[in-house]
Amino acid sequence: MKFINNRIALLVALAFFGISAAAQQIIPNTPKDSVKPVKYTAGNKLKVDGVVAVVGDYVVLDSDIDLMYKEMQAQNVPTADVTRCELIGKLMEDKLYAHQAIQDSIIVHDAEVNETMDRQIDYFVEQLGSADKMVAYFKKKSLDSFKTELFEMIKTQKLTEQMQKKIIDEVEITPEEVRQFYAKFSKEDLPVFGAEMEVAQIVIKPKISQAEKQIVIDRLKQIKKDVQDGSSFYSKAVLYSEDPGSRSSGGFYKITRKTQFVKEFKDTAFSLAEGEISDPVESEFGFHLIYVEKIRGQELDVRHILISPKVTPEALKAAKEKAESIRKKITSGEISFADAARSESDDKDTRNGGGLLMNPRTLETRFELTKMDPTIYNQVADLKNNEVSEPILDTDQRGTQSYKLLTVTNRYNEHAADYAKDYTKIKELALKEKQIKTIAKWSAEKIKDTYIKVNGEYRDCKFANNWVKK
Repeated sequence: MKFINNRIALLVALAFFGISAAAQQIIPNTPKDSVKPVKYTAGNKLKVDGVVAVVGDYVVLDSDIDLMYKEMQAQNVPTADVTRCELIGKLMEDKLYAHQAIQDSIIVHDAEVNETMDRQIDYFVEQLGSADKMVAYFKKKSLDSFKTELFEMIKTQKLTEQMQKKIIDEVEITPEEVRQFYAKFSKEDLPVFGAEMEVAQIVIKPKISQAEKQIVIDRLKQIKKDVQDGSSFYSKAVLYSEDPGSRSSGGFYKITRKTQFVKEFKDTAFSLAEGEISDPVESEFGFHLIYVEKIRGQELDVRHILISPKVTPEALKAAKEKAESIRKKITSGEISFADAARSESDDKDTRNGGGLLMNPRTLETRFELTKMDPTIYNQVADLKNNEVSEPILDTDQRGTQSYKLLTVTNRYNEHAADYAKDYTKIKELALKEKQIKTIAKWSAEKIKDTYIKVNGEYRDCKFANNWVKK
């Protein structure tokens, strides 16, 4: 949104770091004013690392602020105009949310934290080259100590997110409030919406032969036998599962009947007894071997191993030829793109809508170009309206290949907000403003009721919140 002040946008962006800037340690049961400073090395200088703020049961260290700067720089976020006062304010906000989440009995399960931590470590290792380089980069003594701190960081971040969600979940906006929000802008100050486009697709998946399916079924049956003979299901999942979301945690998920998993998976899981392992179960993702580890009423701790049948070169070639044939029919006028998507596309999420892609952020069909998936944008940027792309080989996160045809159905130029045409977007902005005000009111009330102490020079900061309770 072009009307949003860049500096405000930068500070808001800090709230969405995947990991908060430093270990969110809980103060032990000692007097709050007796926490002694420790020494740490910053660059080539020896610096006293003291407690600069206390929020409830949490502390903010001087080194936390330095580390937050380092993380921002690592992510190429401009820091020249960001002050330490702004960063300590952000860190204190995080601590306030986490402290109140504990008071409100909000629970974050260790399995959820471990899953996020494993993904984060995989990312760091990929970026830095090795686990040893990762440990050295973050100046930790060992991988275990790094994991311990990272675990606490992520857990606190998740507490913060859940607390924020609880605060704003009940915030609603009425049509009259949307009208008033829009009316307060002068013509010159109206929000500007960037250029947008609507994109449709037809997906053709290679056919999997029964022989390839049988190979996977036999492999999973052998794994089941190995586990029944004493092997570890956890280890088998780490070694063989093709599910990137659970492989590193031994295939672990915690599910209820409302969990958004495919029907075949849930039906099988809830039909098993505790300690039982299923036969291979087919879904759109491949074949699953499901192990029910623990039953807690309507909640299950399950582990699974996912293996997908391999696509043969012949099947992939046939899928491309089918996509080319469909494209010829569309370009010749024999059938429309939308009708072809409804009758031929293998993507169940888009075919009923004529192939139109849904923007997951707005739940509309329009994509703002600056926020569009770069891969999709590059594939459609040069297409004219209603021109159909050549078949594009696509590989998803699980390594599954398919061919797709893309077309741009509509383009919308950059324009000032129009109440009638852009009502949904204006409503979204009005709701966000109301949510921000709700959070500000909540923060002001909790600050009054929470033990907060700001030390030293930071007491002179001009905070957005009344942290020093003047």
